[in-house]
Amino acid sequence: MFALLLVCAADPGSALPLKPGFKATVELKSEHATQAAAATEKHVFAVSSTKVAVYDRATGKQLAVSDGPAEHLNSAFVWEGKVYCAHSNYPKKPETSEIRVYDPATNKLAVFHEFKNPPGSLVWNLRDREHWWCCFAHYGGDNAKTVLIQMTAEFEELKRWTFPKKVSADWDKMSASGGIWDGDSLLVTHHHFKVLYRVKLPKAGGELEFVEALECPFPGQGIARDPKTGGLVGIDRGARKVVFAAK
Repeated sequence: MFALLLVCAADPGSALPLKPGFKATVELKSEHATQAAAATEKHVFAVSSTKVAVYDRATGKQLAVSDGPAEHLNSAFVWEGKVYCAHSNYPKKPETSEIRVYDPATNKLAVFHEFKNPPGSLVWNLRDREHWWCCFAHYGGDNAKTVLIQMTAEFEELKRWTFPKKVSADWDKMSASGGIWDGDSLLVTHHHFKVLYRVKLPKAGGELEFVEALECPFPGQGIARDPKTGGLVGIDRGARKVVFAAK
């Protein structure tokens, strides 16, 4: 069973003022919880650089570990029953980026789409009815070049945006490790600080608009929406835990 979490106050690391946001509710231990997590009504998915592990949500029992090669999986996004993970060769050069898909029905992890000449390392991807939204990261002194791209269902680029300067300056030389839609805005994670940045698409221009910074229990990495509670699911990489959170 999941365990109740007692959350202690801690310095999230962000230099931005944080508003009340999300607090941890339950956790699940997993050696695979090093990159991201996602969930359905019945299952929890913990993602490492090379594997997707599946757990029974009711009991916490591990059910399967993905079969198929991977080098650097990042975020996890459940769409139509399958788990779509950002994948790159980070920190190698030249950069390669793909979306890899895990099918629970077959337990196979395979390449879904390969990006030709990607504008960075793919760190998270989302899908709505018509579009893919893909975030390509840069690091170090180039992290302000991190870009969010809106694409068609066939991965043709429509628009792109960089992140607000106050956000990229807060990244501690890293980048936006995870992101999800929250209404008409995006919640974006840090690489290792406990903060969620809320940003939105601008009416004009090529830079996303900063809305607010929120407290959260996830020290960075990939997050996803929890369809059962309406809250969030992410990880605590250092503790090897999947963490669920709510407002």
